Amino acid sequence: MISVENISVSFGGFDLFKNISFLINEKDRIGLTGKNGSGKSTLLKILAGKMKASEGNTSLPKGVRIGYLPQQMEIKDTRTLKEETVLAFTEILDIEKNIAHINTELAERNDYESQGYLNLISKVSEFNERYQIIGGVNYEAEVEQTLIGLGFERKDFSRATSEFSGGWRMRIELAKILLKKPDIFLLDEPTNHLDIESIQWLEDFLKGYKGAVMLVSHDKAFLDNLTKRTIEILLGKIYDQRMNYSEYIKWKSEQREQQLAAYKNQQKLISETEQFIERFRYKATKAVQVQSRIKQLDKIERIEVEQEDNSALNLKFPPAPRYGSVIVNGKGVSKNYGNLQVLKDIDIVIEKNEKVAFVGRNGEGKTTLAKIILNEIQFNGELKIGHNVKIGYFAQNQSDLLDENKTVLDTIDHIAVGDIRTKIRDILGAFMFSGEDVDKKVKVLSGGERTRLAMIKLLLEPVNFLVLDEPTNHFDMRSKEILKNALAKFDGTILLISHDREFLDGLVGCVYEFRNKKIKQHLGGIYDFLQKKKIESLKELERKKSMPVQLEHKKEQIHNSMLSFEQKKEISRMISRWKKSILKTEEKISELEEKIMGADKIMAQPDNNTNENLYSDYNLLKKELEKLMGKWEMEHKEVEIWKSKKIW
Repeated sequence: MISVENISVSFGGFDLFKNISFLINEKDRIGLTGKNGSGKSTLLKILAGKMKASEGNTSLPKGVRIGYLPQQMEIKDTRTLKEETVLAFTEILDIEKNIAHINTELAERNDYESQGYLNLISKVSEFNERYQIIGGVNYEAEVEQTLIGLGFERKDFSRATSEFSGGWRMRIELAKILLKKPDIFLLDEPTNHLDIESIQWLEDFLKGYKGAVMLVSHDKAFLDNLTKRTIEILLGKIYDQRMNYSEYIKWKSEQREQQLAAYKNQQKLISETEQFIERFRYKATKAVQVQSRIKQLDKIERIEVEQEDNSALNLKFPPAPRYGSVIVNGKGVSKNYGNLQVLKDIDIVIEKNEKVAFVGRNGEGKTTLAKIILNEIQFNGELKIGHNVKIGYFAQNQSDLLDENKTVLDTIDHIAVGDIRTKIRDILGAFMFSGEDVDKKVKVLSGGERTRLAMIKLLLEPVNFLVLDEPTNHFDMRSKEILKNALAKFDGTILLISHDREFLDGLVGCVYEFRNKKIKQHLGGIYDFLQKKKIESLKELERKKSMPVQLEHKKEQIHNSMLSFEQKKEISRMISRWKKSILKTEEKISELEEKIMGADKIMAQPDNNTNENLYSDYNLLKKELEKLMGKWEMEHKEVEIWKSKKIW
């Protein structure tokens, strides 16, 4: 489908990648991986036609449609959520405009027998046929289903896009791409702004999708469940294997052992050759051998080994100070933001050494309850924090609280105590601060770099209750693994707000689900919770399938009530117009049928001496009747189409 041939990308003499080639086939499910800065996003931009490679080229068959979701994008705020999302169906919208225009013209004309009128009838019939083929009848239902799957509610449909946060606006763009049904999806970190339920929905959607998918993600579970092929960009080259991410990591580990052995053997050969050259360089009797060894050295293709992976670095939080048995005890907790109620009469108890997760759709109150626990916002009800509880908090904007004038090293050196001070550079390296990076000032760091630095800072503070709000959003696989291992060994209590299933798996033993201003406790891990939710949703689906007819009728009434007054008025007007057209057509059909019956009687007489003109007129009448019958059928279809709009 897409052919990549020897492409290279260079920035100021630095090769991001060089002479890489691969092929994306139909129905491929590819995970594009690599360290931060390795060129993953750049490669997606090249494939999407948003950027040109320094060398080489990409090619794809004519007509192949690409759906590209970048990490950052500009969104114009001139429409409502639904109006913006519907733009995915440009062809359908154009056809609707054309049909409406022709219908208006037909309603204003009464020259029903003219060629111009018949041409319009033929044209509107063609448009209607195309409309049916490309799913025009169901496109609004698809829009609603997709938006709800991505976490929006029906009440959001009429809201202006300017009212949504950056994460929600990214979902709008994702919805448009999904609805366009491209031949290949190119998705750059699509789960970063999704909650756990929306990620599950997106995963299920892409699993059943007929086209190809290539995505960049730091969500291991998402990659494993969806992809069957892994392409890693490493040291300017690519490694392409038909296996999911976890299988690839295992394969890569085995390959690295072999590569390291080959590297050591080569280094030994190089060292021995260099020693020989140096030892006999100035001896005439050895001149030939020396020159031979020099040429031999020049011809050696040097083996490169990936920088040592220090993700196994044994990091630990400082021992938790002693504290009471109950950490949080809340009763009747409620919170309103003006007229918007987020939490209503919540009861919650978190006990010592528990590791709990807050999950649910965005906007359901997870962060709000965390801030109530931290005593950062006012609320109604009662909530007490236990004896000697010392809280370490990581917020989504935690990086904004760092001192911008300090260097990376100074930021950590300032709070590190005890033996950990000897490992500061190792810790910074594990979180991708190495070499000269540690001397950078905080004010020049990117958002992701600041987030990682804030996490390292928290990692070193002596606390007994950790509250972490989406701590892994800017972390790669290695950094997440380090943090997860450290949290697993933490001897205090943890509250995690996260959408990363792999990160939560094996870490938490209790899940609080936030929905409809309430919370519900689920004992067990994150996959126990997801399995239970899937079973519940399947039961709900079965219940809907067996819904009585009267309830289905009620459902239609509810859908119908969602239409605006103007929409209902327009639909009724169009139905009435087509019904009038049907009556006129039926009158003409009756007139023609009478004329044909009269001609039949004349031609059936035994002494028939009619001329050839009668037979010619008779055939014209039959053809005219055939056209009118086709027009009559088309008009009835139009009535049914407009009637169906009432329950969209």
